[in-house]
Amino acid sequence: MADVNTIRTTAGARAADIDAGLRAHMNKVYGTMSVGMLITFAAAWAISGLAVTSDPAAAVAQIGEGQYLTQLGYVLYGSAFKYVVMFAPLAFVFGFGAAINKMSAATAQTVFYVFAAVMGISISSIFLVFTGYSIAQIFLITSIAFAGLSLWGYTTQKDISGWGSFLIMGVIGLIVASVANIFLQSGALMFAISSIGVLIFAALTAYDTQRIKTEYLAHAHHGDTEWLGKAAIMGALSLYINFINMFMMLLSLFGNRE
Repeated sequence: MADVNTIRTTAGARAADIDAGLRAHMNKVYGTMSVGMLITFAAAWAISGLAVTSDPAAAVAQIGEGQYLTQLGYVLYGSAFKYVVMFAPLAFVFGFGAAINKMSAATAQTVFYVFAAVMGISISSIFLVFTGYSIAQIFLITSIAFAGLSLWGYTTQKDISGWGSFLIMGVIGLIVASVANIFLQSGALMFAISSIGVLIFAALTAYDTQRIKTEYLAHAHHGDTEWLGKAAIMGALSLYINFINMFMMLLSLFGNRE
């Protein structure tokens, strides 16, 4: 008969290994997400700088006193191509989700960083519309809120997996309303979309954090490092999307415009 103390020691060691693995997994998720955020805002700032000029000789269209769109700026913000730029991240997400199983973890990470750059191009107009101070202020507020929500999702003993279907339906509703408002141009509808969107993506932040943790614990015993690597990338993508959407909607609600 096996010694009881040996069994307990082995079980304790195994639990400690899983805890250490979970911490490493979550660090991978947050680290990948953070690099993605850095790429996004660097790309957005760089593109916005190339899109605007103070030189009338290099201008295509005027957007303010002493400010003009360059040819690149007109293509991104003034031509029909702006709709391609607007919806490119959404198409990228669906394509990434469909192809992730055929990729290696290293390839998935590279594709995620490419997606982050595409997102940066898509939101680069914020540097033309809002003040730099306002963008920094809303980013800080979003970061604090995101950290608190994600921490709660990680530590809570409450099972919030049931939120998933309702939140996904909410996201679909937001997408439909946002597309409709492209044509309606309703300020009231935009306010409603942003207000409800903040709540939905705040809840998704907690939900996704708990889901990432639960999925790791369910698969940790199998030792499938390739699956866990890709799971970390997809977890980073989920949290990244939640952060970006919360930031953009808070900026729309409270940002100071140029």
